[in-house]
Amino acid sequence: MSEPVIADTKPVVMELEPGTYYWCRCGRSQGQPFCDGSHQGTDFTPLAFEITETQKVALCLCKHTGNEPFCDGSHAGLK
Repeated sequence: MSEPVIADTKPVVMELEPGTYYWCRCGRSQGQPFCDGSHQGTDFTPLAFEITETQKVALCLCKHTGNEPFCDGSHAGLK
């Protein structure tokens, strides 16, 4: 599988309303952290995730988290 593009070396913190979201796994989306279809032609697919109540989240932008789509601090070890 291809390596994702590192969109940023820190997470994006935002408040999300209840609903289904599609997190960009490839790092190419211009609408980070969400998918805009830029993965077409790659090995990547977006990750659908559900938010059931309004909450503040830290979404990964380095695309190396072990807890998709949430930041787990993996960006700290990237060069």
